[in-house]
Amino acid sequence: MPIQKTRVRFAPSPTGQLHVGNARTALYNWLFAHHNGGDFLLRIEDTDVERSELRYESQLMDDLRWLGLNWDEGPDVGGPYGPYRQSERLDIYRRHTDQLLAEGKAYRCFCTSEELEAERTRAIAEHKPQVYSGKCRGIDAATSQQRAATEPFAIRLRIPDAPLRFHDIVRGAVEFASETVSDPILVRSSGVPVYNYVVTVDDALMEITHVIRGDDHISNTPKQVAIYQAFGWPVPQFAHLSTILGADRERLSKRHGATSITSFREMGILPEALGNYLALLGWGAKDGKTETFTLDELTRVFKLERVTSSPAIFDFDKLYWLNRHYLKLAAPERILELAWPYFAAANLLPPRANASEDVVQWFGKLLTLFLPSADTLQQLPEKAHAVFAFDASAAKADPENSALLGTESANKVLRAFAARVDASAAVTPEQFKLWMNEIKTETGIKGKDLFHPVRIALTGAHSGPEFDKLIPILEEGSRLPLPTPVLSVRQRIDSFTAVPEA
Repeated sequence: MPIQKTRVRFAPSPTGQLHVGNARTALYNWLFAHHNGGDFLLRIEDTDVERSELRYESQLMDDLRWLGLNWDEGPDVGGPYGPYRQSERLDIYRRHTDQLLAEGKAYRCFCTSEELEAERTRAIAEHKPQVYSGKCRGIDAATSQQRAATEPFAIRLRIPDAPLRFHDIVRGAVEFASETVSDPILVRSSGVPVYNYVVTVDDALMEITHVIRGDDHISNTPKQVAIYQAFGWPVPQFAHLSTILGADRERLSKRHGATSITSFREMGILPEALGNYLALLGWGAKDGKTETFTLDELTRVFKLERVTSSPAIFDFDKLYWLNRHYLKLAAPERILELAWPYFAAANLLPPRANASEDVVQWFGKLLTLFLPSADTLQQLPEKAHAVFAFDASAAKADPENSALLGTESANKVLRAFAARVDASAAVTPEQFKLWMNEIKTETGIKGKDLFHPVRIALTGAHSGPEFDKLIPILEEGSRLPLPTPVLSVRQRIDSFTAVPEA
């Protein structure tokens, strides 16, 4: 018998943005398929008509592609097992429902919502499981058919009196007693099929071999196993991924910060950094040490057997560390294009299409200076803020700065430095180094007492990038037509010394 080709699927609902939990599920499915030479399917579960929106479907596809994940079959690329939207498969579900009814494996349930609620209330009062009593299970086929003409009804699966078992690649053997599952609804009285039913029909007809998903679906699995068995279909292998928690060990949510892929993109997290980090949320390398992987490297080494059942803690610091790693590796031209919109949005640069080559080259140097200190691209305009928006009054008013500037040594250094700047046609790193050595010799002042006053006068802060790299940025930038003008060294020292002491 030939070995069945590996087929997995990612089946999101287009009811909101793609969040990290679902993105990790998509990534693990993609890696598993590619590692095993199989197929990765994208299926849209849009039977929730009121909440499903095409914009969310488009967004999640864009986010997946941004992460580097493509699919072999899906609503946009087609395939031999379509349609790939559940809303387009309703006739398929109806045919299979008719089959189950005809074979006596499903039955009509005429219980009203009030009756079902009364059952639940009694079960709670008697400390019994809140499961369906099976009241309509014994209605004969003829009576059921007759009542269906005038009464609303749901359709339930007839669960056999036997344990429901399945193997979980992550968790091992799992078993549920049949009485804890009861007879689940397949189709609501509105005629809309339920999630557990349609997902099982779809997975079976699309020949899915492995179902890889979050552990919040474990309780759904016995119902799905029962549906497979009712149709006589082979049961796929399951792998339920652990929950992702925040630092407080509560389920990850918006209160912990960004959780959607769109949010991380807007922050300026690179796709290779986020993909690498998502892979580490519940999985680790065989050597237990390696933490940086390209998508190709992950494909070669990823195995479900190394996925842990323990909850994964989302660590933003670890994500930022990975992002800094990939920012350093990325081509400068790519980072320039990615970073430009953040500066343009802050009115620090013109629109990219309107920028001269001089501005582009200058911006590249600016990025080289500030990128090493940034966790994300979004942070860069603030990191470079003093280059564009120097405020001498605010610099002097800062308590930490004013304490340093209030000394006689600081006044000596600034007077000597300002005199040299005023007497010079231009300022270069070489001149700056010469001047600071001269001032050191003249005044006997050295170290931070020598350099900090000058740094505050030029940047508004007592720490920052190296002067030999900063000064060319200020001088070249002051000659460029920028939306927010860059002040030269002379303009900065003149404005600073002209401001009265705070």
